[in-house]
Amino acid sequence: MKMNLPNKLTILRVVLVVPFVICLLVQDWGDLGRYLALAIFVFASLTDLLDGKIARKYNLVTNFGKFMDPLADKLLVGAAMICLVETGQLSAWFVVIIISREFIISGFRLVASDNGVVIAAGIWGKCKTVSQMAMIVILILDLDHPLYQLLSTIVAYTALALTIISLVDYVWQNRSVLKEQQ
Repeated sequence: MKMNLPNKLTILRVVLVVPFVICLLVQDWGDLGRYLALAIFVFASLTDLLDGKIARKYNLVTNFGKFMDPLADKLLVGAAMICLVETGQLSAWFVVIIISREFIISGFRLVASDNGVVIAAGIWGKCKTVSQMAMIVILILDLDHPLYQLLSTIVAYTALALTIISLVDYVWQNRSVLKEQQ
């Protein structure tokens, strides 16, 4: 199978998870590691925006892309949030809720796939992804200012709320997938 540019960008996002995690967690690197991790995360997040735009503009949408793009997002965002638990910037319960949503959606996608249906990401899922990525950027920056701390809290809980809303919307919009299995 020949890979088109959007799919190559998706694969690149998956590959970038490893250096991102290393840069964020190697404590000996201090602020340099954090800023390198931030740069990698922002670049990887931008590939998410870019691959979708290119795929739609040039009609390069593939089932591989529909499947791998959300998975690449989950890997990047999930790895980042787990690292932020390690650094003490996020609580484990918070990340468990977000990752649980991803497992539920992945389960839905597997059931749909068994029925020959590929479910693309909806608007709430895209809002959820953007809010989680914004939260991660803000938390990695970790500026020491009370207003910044307030902003990071607001953005984090907004991301959590959008995660839950997107789950409810996704299950509701795709409930027929489960009915087909009964």
